[in-house]
Amino acid sequence: MSTTHPAPTTYGAGNGNLPPLGGGGCQLPKLLPEPDGNTPPASWVVLHRGADSGAYLLAYSWFFDNVVECRIAIAGQPALGCPDDDPAQFVPLDRPGVGCVWELGVLEHERAVWIRHMLAPDRPDLAGYLADTRAEGPVGR
Repeated sequence: MSTTHPAPTTYGAGNGNLPPLGGGGCQLPKLLPEPDGNTPPASWVVLHRGADSGAYLLAYSWFFDNVVECRIAIAGQPALGCPDDDPAQFVPLDRPGVGCVWELGVLEHERAVWIRHMLAPDRPDLAGYLADTRAEGPVGR
């Protein structure tokens, strides 16, 4: 992980059977961009186990004050370029994506708290943003 990034907020999503992070742990530092110099370095991560053999590690980071960048590593999904169906063998996803329908609930939450703590107040409150996490539980129900 970059020394200029605080530890990202981490969320789990999927069928309740999260994959071992395995190679995903090695991928995480590569998924976090260097800060842009203007926006406070803030990121969140979603680790999602699909209903099949797929596992997905998504790192979202804020830049340019109000824009989200997403970088993704995937495992166990040969149809998307994985070498095999091992849900712990993560590789970078080479195509753009923002997440599946189940991961977007977390994006929705992070957007709202970024506005509440960083854009709406007279003075941005990074500590407040980092402390304001989504309630645990299923997304979309």
